[in-house]
Amino acid sequence: MAMQFVFDERKAAQAAAYLLRHHGGPLPSAKLVRLLYLVDRRGFVEMEYPTTGDRFVAMPDGPALARIPDLIAGVCGVGESPWNASVSSFPDGYVIVIGPCDEDRLSDYDRELIGGVLNEFGAMDDEALAAHMRALPEWTAPASPCADIDLRVILRDAGFTEDAIIAVESDAADAYWIRTNYGG
Repeated sequence: MAMQFVFDERKAAQAAAYLLRHHGGPLPSAKLVRLLYLVDRRGFVEMEYPTTGDRFVAMPDGPALARIPDLIAGVCGVGESPWNASVSSFPDGYVIVIGPCDEDRLSDYDRELIGGVLNEFGAMDDEALAAHMRALPEWTAPASPCADIDLRVILRDAGFTEDAIIAVESDAADAYWIRTNYGG
């Protein structure tokens, strides 16, 4: 069974708003999704849990997060959702942060992680960033519009042993069970 995490829309909104504020202005929606993917990927490798808890998927143009594009497009997160209270998108494809945003879900580690990804990849133009994303070992062009990414590939690329990967899978399953049954 694939590793699953509990998506935290509030934390995702806070991460997006923090990234946008520290970028200093609007970002194209595709670039925001790519940067948040890299934040989640790095957090998964370093802490064995992605920042937003979103599902990693392979799209035709590279790896992405499953729910973030829908939030940007307004497909979900309607009304008083944490996303809509923090982030807004425009028909021209740009995303901005709106109003003051809480950061109560972001740890100091999350802020450092987002800042590190922004420093490393934020200045890349969209084509260079897209090429970088398609070169990641976990991405292969999906046969359908969207396919789950095997997170074990990411861990192997980061140097995890098979025993360590099994331990991460077990810990992820335990955390998923606890969060879906008891919240948190």
